[in-house]
Amino acid sequence: MFHKLPLAQAGHKEISSFELNVFRSSLSSLSLCQVKGQCQKGIPASVRAKGWPLLCGAKDRKEKSQELYKRLVEAPDHQGWTDIIKRDTDRQFPFHEMFQSKDGHGQKDLLEVLKAYTQYRPDEGYCQAQGPVAAVLLMNMPAEEVFWCLAQISELYLPGYYSPLLEGVLFDAAVLSSVLKKQCPAAHKHLQNQGVEPLMFATDWLMCLYSRHLPFDTLLRVWDLFFCCGVRVLFQVAVVLVRRCLGEGRLRKECDGQMETLERLRGVKQRVQHEQVCSVSLSWADLQKQTEKELEKWKKERPNSTFDPRGRCHGYRMAWERAQDKQKEHEKKERPKGSLTLPLMRSHS
Repeated sequence: MFHKLPLAQAGHKEISSFELNVFRSSLSSLSLCQVKGQCQKGIPASVRAKGWPLLCGAKDRKEKSQELYKRLVEAPDHQGWTDIIKRDTDRQFPFHEMFQSKDGHGQKDLLEVLKAYTQYRPDEGYCQAQGPVAAVLLMNMPAEEVFWCLAQISELYLPGYYSPLLEGVLFDAAVLSSVLKKQCPAAHKHLQNQGVEPLMFATDWLMCLYSRHLPFDTLLRVWDLFFCCGVRVLFQVAVVLVRRCLGEGRLRKECDGQMETLERLRGVKQRVQHEQVCSVSLSWADLQKQTEKELEKWKKERPNSTFDPRGRCHGYRMAWERAQDKQKEHEKKERPKGSLTLPLMRSHS
């Protein structure tokens, strides 16, 4: 069971019945521009349960994985993650009706999904930032679909974000600094003068996909774009928020110290229109170019690191292709009869 969200807010442009049928069936016949146009209009709440898994490749992985999710849920927790996850389940959207009761289906499903992920990726285990991400997904779709969407986000869209070393978010914080320098130089200079690095305020933004920092209707529209276009959308939203907080001279004067600047950025709760996000001039080619520059620095500073974000998904078609590759990789790791190879002790990697 999952919670049906209200339909789009006033001012939201509804998708036609023809377009709804397209989302419910397949997007494969549409061009990238057509799909992006659909997502910019906003995916209606009644369609997100199908639209998001379809966009990110989770639908295909679920269909090809048969009983894998059930086996992951039922597998014994040798690593001891269940008790740790339980401490956090009542912290996710505590005022939302789905998550108010420990005995309610919301908290139970959240525990089930996060525990299943630790079984699926014992090398990563559980990361607290996955909690709010999974919770938002649960508000839109059943638990099994949530699991596969979370797997796609963690493995293909944002690799390294939820790993023990958090290499993905450390890397993207450095990329964000360069993006801000180009997109809003005055705000970037202010951050430098106050000794504020993106890692100090944007870690939660990026790892939680803004689930704690955007009004809910705005968040859903941002996620529509994210599932379609990938991590580039997260950088574009960051630019919009920094502009809102520090884009004008009077705003920067109000933040005349490091603490004041951080408080404003960490406490941001702004509505962001999709037009504003899309107006931030950041092409995938630009992002790839900046990624190459940062990766060169990264390898010099961390010669033993194998992290490389260049292969991550930058759109839904790539997600479909990579999902098929991931499925083949996982099948090779399974035992002949399909049973799971489970660790006998907790990983400390």
